[in-house]
Amino acid sequence: MKYFLHLAYKGTNYHGWQWQPNVNSVQEVIETALAKMLGEKKISIGGCGRTDAGVHASQYYAQVRIEKELDFDPVFRLNKMLPSDIVVYDLIRVEENQHAQHQATSRTYTYHFHTKANPFVNDVSTFVEDDLDFEKMKTAVSLLKKYKNYHAFCKQPDLYPHHDCDIKEAFLEIDETTQRHFFKIKADRFLRSMIRLLMGNLFEIGKGKMSLEAFERCLKSGEAPAFFREAFPQGLFLSGVEYEFLK
Repeated sequence: MKYFLHLAYKGTNYHGWQWQPNVNSVQEVIETALAKMLGEKKISIGGCGRTDAGVHASQYYAQVRIEKELDFDPVFRLNKMLPSDIVVYDLIRVEENQHAQHQATSRTYTYHFHTKANPFVNDVSTFVEDDLDFEKMKTAVSLLKKYKNYHAFCKQPDLYPHHDCDIKEAFLEIDETTQRHFFKIKADRFLRSMIRLLMGNLFEIGKGKMSLEAFERCLKSGEAPAFFREAFPQGLFLSGVEYEFLK
C-alpha cells in the first residue's frame, strides 16, 4: 500500500532533504526511523523535492510503501522515534499512481529575513544589517508574475529542457514593528537555486547596488545578473505543496 507522509522539518542540522553518503540528511533519518518502527531492514521513501543544506520545510510530503497492516498509531510512534526537529503530521493513504514529486501542482517557498539583530531567529531567518529600500524591493517582486523564463536565475540551467515557471503569487511582507520580514513565492515549478538567487538580487536592489532596470533586463533576456550569489539558506522554507487529489 502506498502512503504520503505529511511532515515538517527544521533543516539547520541537516545537509538537505536528499540522502547523500557521509552526511546527515532528513531523508535518511526518517527512513531509519520507519525501518525500525516496521521491523524492516530498509525502507525507502521519495520526497516531493530537494532542499539544500540548512533549508527548512514547514510543509513537505514524502511517499512510502507499507505492505503490513498497522495495529498501532504510526504517526504517534514515529514522532516518538524522530528527533525534535522533524515532525510527522499525518500518514495519508494514496493511489498507486499518485506521486509526491511529479504530481505536485504548485509549490510555495517563503524566505524570512530580519533587519534587527535577534539571536533567537538566526537559524530560521537571515540577518541583513544594511538599510533596505523596501519599496524598490516590492517593485522588483511585482515584476515576477510578468515573466515566465527564469534562465537568468538558475544555477544549473543545463539540467532542464526549458526554464519556464508559472509564477502564481509573489509578494514581500514588511513588518516595521518586529523588523522581521518575508518574501513569498508560489509557482508550478522552480529551478535549481532560483529562489535564493532571486532573493540575493532583491537584497542588492534594496541596498541600492542593483537597479530595477537591470533586474527586469535579466528577466526579459534570460542573461544572468552581475550578482550571482545565492542568499543564505537558513531563511528559506518550503512552505506549501499542493496536489489535485489532496484537498
